[in-house]
Amino acid sequence: METHTEPELDVLLVVVAGSGTVDTPDGSKSLADGNLVWLPRGSTRSIAAGKDGLSYLTVHRRRPGLQIRPRLGP
Repeated sequence: METHTEPELDVLLVVVAGSGTVDTPDGSKSLADGNLVWLPRGSTRSIAAGKDGLSYLTVHRRRPGLQIRPRLGP
């Protein structure tokens, strides 16, 4: 599990299928279909899928300038 910190945005995590865990400084929380998890800006977290996988969406304020661009170089 890789740890991630979102310094600028609050994030709502919506579990749409499967199960897993999210680890935060407040401890580990189980995830399952339909769960909502609020991750305030600046929070550190890592997410791991259960044995049958985990599908989730993240919802946050739009970030300006996000685009898919061609890769530079080889």
